[in-house]
Amino acid sequence: MYVLGIETSCDETGVAIYHSQRGLIKDILYSQIAMHNDYGGVVPELASRDHVRKLVPLIRQCIQESQLSSTEINGIAYTAGPGLMGALLVGAVTARSLAWTWQIPAIAVHHMEGHLLAPMLEANPPTMPFVALLISGGHTLLILVTGVGNYQLLGESLDDAAGEAFDKTAKMLGLGYPGGPKLSNLAEQGFSQLKFPRPMTDRPGLDFSFSGLKTFTMNALNATEKTAEDKANIAAAFQEAVADTLSIKCKRALQQTGLKRLVVAGGVSANQRIRATLTQMIKKENGEIYFPRPEFCTDNGAMIAYAGCQRLLAGQHQDLEIYTHARWSVSELSGC
Repeated sequence: MYVLGIETSCDETGVAIYHSQRGLIKDILYSQIAMHNDYGGVVPELASRDHVRKLVPLIRQCIQESQLSSTEINGIAYTAGPGLMGALLVGAVTARSLAWTWQIPAIAVHHMEGHLLAPMLEANPPTMPFVALLISGGHTLLILVTGVGNYQLLGESLDDAAGEAFDKTAKMLGLGYPGGPKLSNLAEQGFSQLKFPRPMTDRPGLDFSFSGLKTFTMNALNATEKTAEDKANIAAAFQEAVADTLSIKCKRALQQTGLKRLVVAGGVSANQRIRATLTQMIKKENGEIYFPRPEFCTDNGAMIAYAGCQRLLAGQHQDLEIYTHARWSVSELSGC
C-alpha cells in the first residue's frame, strides 16, 4: 500500500510517500523559517497562505520523484490536529479533495501520534510496549504506548511546554527565531555552574511545569551585566535544568510502568544535550532508548504517512467530512 502523507500543522509543509512493505519512498519538506524570521515567530495567516502556495506543487514533485503515478497511491494521510487551524485546513481540504478525486480512502492523523511513531521509520525501531516522551514547542507529554492508538497519558506540562520555554528564554536572551536551536548553540559556549531549579521533581507525579524556570532564568539574567559570557552561562544553566528535569521524570515513568524502553520524539528531541542526558540515564537503568533521526524530529510528512498507513491497514478511514482540531488530546485516540 502506497500512502501519501501531508503535514501542514504549523510552519512547515511536509509531503511524503510511505509503502507498507518497502518503507519510506520519498520525503520532501519546505520550511517557512525564513519568512517568519522577520516577525520573530510564526504568523498564522502567513503560514496558511504559504501552505496554499507550496502544498500542491510539493505533492506533484513527491509523486514524480517516487516514479509513481497518482493511480498508484492507495491512501492519503493528513495532519488533522493539534495545530494552527488555518494551516491544518489547507492540508485537510487538499487531502480530502485528492482522496475523493482519486477514489481512495483518507485518514486524519493526530500530529503527536506522528511524532510518537517517527522512530518506527528507523532501521532499528522500538518494539511495544514503551514509554514515550514527546517534547515540542506546544507539548511535553509522557505516554505509555502498548500499541498503535493504545496510549495512556502519564504526565503532561501544566503550563509552558519545554520547547515553548526554550523559545521564550531565547527571546529573553535576545536571540532570533527559531529560538530553541539558537539557545542550544549559545549554551555550548557557556558553563552551567549556575544552579537552576528542576521544577516539580521534589514531589511525586509525572507532570511538568517550566513557567517557573523561565521566570527564574529572567531573574538570574537581570542580576548579571548581560554580557555575551553571562548570556551563554545562563543558556547553559537553563538547558541543563530542562534536560535534568526531563531525565528525572522519564526515569520515574519507567520505574512506575516497569518498562525499560524509552522513545523520545518531537522537535526538542533533536537537542543534543537532552539526548545525552537521557541516554546517560537509560544506560544506568540498563534500558534502551530510541530517537528519530534529526530530520524526523521536526514536523515532516514521513511520520504522518507512516501513522496513516498503520491505521489504513487496520481498515480505518474518514468519510467525506473534513476533520481538523486546533486542540486534540492524544488520549482520545482509538487503537488499531
